[in-house]
Amino acid sequence: MSNALTQKILITFGFLFAYRVLAYVPVPGVDTAIIASFFNNASGAGMGDMMNMFSGGAIERFSIISLGIMPYITASIVMELLAATFPTLGQMKKERDGMQKYMQIIRYATIFITLVQALGVSMGLLSMNGAVLIDSTMFTLLTTVSMLTGTMLLMWIGERITQSGIGNGISLIIFAGIVSGIPAAISHTITSVNTGELSFLAVIAMFAIVLLTIFAIIYVELGERRVPISYSRKTIMQNQDKRVMNYIPIKVNLSGVIPPIFASAVLMFPLTMLGSSTNEYARAVADALHPGGIVFNIATFILVVFFAFFYASIVFNAKDIADNLKRQGGFIPGVRPGEHTKAFINEVASRLTGSGAFYLALISTIPFLLINSIGAAFFFGGVAVLIVVQVALDTMRKIEAQIYMSKYETLGAVGL
Repeated sequence: MSNALTQKILITFGFLFAYRVLAYVPVPGVDTAIIASFFNNASGAGMGDMMNMFSGGAIERFSIISLGIMPYITASIVMELLAATFPTLGQMKKERDGMQKYMQIIRYATIFITLVQALGVSMGLLSMNGAVLIDSTMFTLLTTVSMLTGTMLLMWIGERITQSGIGNGISLIIFAGIVSGIPAAISHTITSVNTGELSFLAVIAMFAIVLLTIFAIIYVELGERRVPISYSRKTIMQNQDKRVMNYIPIKVNLSGVIPPIFASAVLMFPLTMLGSSTNEYARAVADALHPGGIVFNIATFILVVFFAFFYASIVFNAKDIADNLKRQGGFIPGVRPGEHTKAFINEVASRLTGSGAFYLALISTIPFLLINSIGAAFFFGGVAVLIVVQVALDTMRKIEAQIYMSKYETLGAVGL
């Protein structure tokens, strides 16, 4: 392992450690024992449990990072939708200077969303008897400032991991939050078995569901359609000393882990705002979107499918692939170069995206329903397993790419 790769891994672990430390820094003026007691008494597949899972347990401690990285993801969703709607904003993303402005807009939008959600959370805590220990106005101010600071720190940590570490920083933060809850989930399960709340057969069933979910995710994530490519004799002679790819790999799941994360962020925004409200209509909406309910699962299914198609259309560009293939003197057997190649690749990608979107939607809903029906003592969903497995696979690919790159650089230096 090269020194550069070791340094990147250490930087990644260092920032993730800082993230976990922030999860234990509470907002001033709160009785954290009452909040922890509330979560312990309301354990199961609730709204708070879902949000607590994504924040790495920060909510039950009422940490300054209780909102997690979700405001940033929500802002990113809004910007992606706007970029797809307005060509000027979409063009901004493709330019180097424009991309910096684009990211700056996302940061400002994150600040606004965080402020709105922090105000909603503070008002919810004020309605909880004995939870707030100081003046309500001062508490609201401290909560808003503290949570804004926490979210901005998480956003900065995520960007620094992406730039200087290994993997996508935002995904790794969510990954670390979910993984950090595994020991507590195991402990709750053992306690439930010992007290008779959960049978041993139910634990075996849950374990089987988790394993099947992991195997299904790995199987699909590694699956791809390889479109064969042929090259002219002239191109082969010119590149005889180089490795030329003889197929175009198109993944079954082109959009990766983004659709479930986006769907969760969209559903968590109204839950954060309305979950603790005393208004009759707000409570009705919050109850309808309660995790485990029919509306919640239908909304999750629809949003995952939508974001799968939407994000795949952004990350996969058939025109660029067709143009590059034509410039390299390559062609798909039986398909004319240019527009016909573009149409063929688009057709293949669309079929795969349809299958991938359906797979993501099923993974995001079915395991959660099965585990919930058994009566698990912790929040478990296919989304959590999907994020953990996908981020782990993606990070391993990046580490392997870094190792191969360092080997080639070493061989090149020896050759010189």
